[in-house]
Amino acid sequence: MTQDFNSIKKYLEENDIRLIDFKWCDLWGHWRHVTISARFFTEEMMQHGIGFDGSSIGLKEVTSSDLILIPDLDTGFLDPFSEEPTYSFIANIHEADTKAPFEADPREFVRKAEKHLIETGIADESMWGPEYEFFIFDEASFDNRMHSSSFYFNSYESNWEPDETMSGYHIGSHKGYHRINPSDRAQSLRNQVCLMLEEMGYGVKYHHHEGGSGQHEIEPPMQDIYKSTDGTLVAKYLLKNIAYEMGQTITFMPKPLGGEMGSGMHFHQFLRKKGKNLFYDAKSPTLLSELAMQYISGILYHAPALTALTNPSTNSFKRLAPGFEAPTSCFFGRGDRTAAVRQPKYVTDPNEVRIEYRTPDGTCNPYLAIPAMLLAGIDGIQKKMDAKKLNFGPFESEMKNWSEAEWKKIKKIPSSLEAACDALMADHAFLTESGVFSEAFIKGFCDFKRKEAGMLSTRPHPYEVEMYLDC
Repeated sequence: MTQDFNSIKKYLEENDIRLIDFKWCDLWGHWRHVTISARFFTEEMMQHGIGFDGSSIGLKEVTSSDLILIPDLDTGFLDPFSEEPTYSFIANIHEADTKAPFEADPREFVRKAEKHLIETGIADESMWGPEYEFFIFDEASFDNRMHSSSFYFNSYESNWEPDETMSGYHIGSHKGYHRINPSDRAQSLRNQVCLMLEEMGYGVKYHHHEGGSGQHEIEPPMQDIYKSTDGTLVAKYLLKNIAYEMGQTITFMPKPLGGEMGSGMHFHQFLRKKGKNLFYDAKSPTLLSELAMQYISGILYHAPALTALTNPSTNSFKRLAPGFEAPTSCFFGRGDRTAAVRQPKYVTDPNEVRIEYRTPDGTCNPYLAIPAMLLAGIDGIQKKMDAKKLNFGPFESEMKNWSEAEWKKIKKIPSSLEAACDALMADHAFLTESGVFSEAFIKGFCDFKRKEAGMLSTRPHPYEVEMYLDC
């Protein structure tokens, strides 16, 4: 619902809300915030914004670091975690002097990508449904020093260690899918988050226990690109804070546990024009239109490059390994959960027929990942890419009998963060030619991620000590 300044100001005064919080996203997908007195929430502030130092978080050079925050009034909500009544907005980042939108504001990538989609004439709206998969730990700690390195996670619902609650109800490894309480001990937490999301204007389709011990999922319905990107950050905020209040820790790490299921963030998606789902074709045996197949081809063609933005952590590639239903090959299948792109066969409603890109995970910044996927799909449509000719499928049950040589013909997802950055540097014209992303941004992003990977590559791993201490 569109909000105007005067109605919000009236609401604040009537409810004696004296604090305003501006939340904004950095390039790596983390919310930051600043709180102001409601006295300074004025129409003048809406024009001039609230200043902050962009150099402190790597957004600008220290010699010209001033940026400002201007709240998006349509995103307001009463913050449920502030002891003092506080009204929160998601803010946009602008240049301090010209007041122009800051080109590296993650929300600006979303606006530019949707604008580009409309300008192509292909569609006037993109629809998205990210799946939120995460682990809840009752105990979580880590230690990294020159002479020691360790981490420790425990979920009381698992059978890893003696149960502190002495209940006897446990979930074994890989045995958690759709388990019911009392084994599923987080239903109340998920219920609270889902009700809060709905109160804030973000949809919820369902939630359930996932396959791993301590692993869970919340799935929103298909929503527009703004609700889906903002909603992902809102969902993370609610989940982490409610868990914190319960003395627990939530992580979206793709692979926090060796040998256990990994967590992805699968993105369901389709395009609409004048309210019509462009991915649906009643005459097609798969119900997918030719345009949808071209879009799929664009995603798969650019998948190696996309991986740097959809899986931007070293931990991502511990999930993207053979097994565990993790997609490591670039092909399309109907109902096949090992495919990088699949069509959910349970969806037959003409308004909902869609595709699902299964490679991404929760370490991605949705403000970068969603625009990048959209641009890849647009490129596939504009170039009329043919999935069959490009050896993307769709493939069905015959894959079970493929030889090793046949599998080698299928394009693979990069196996490391460095390789993903190499792929992005080699293939990013589909991101920059539209003006949504810049060459400088792509290079800066890859440079940062390569340094991140380098920090890990020079540190001994606890498992290495076990393998090689006696050499």
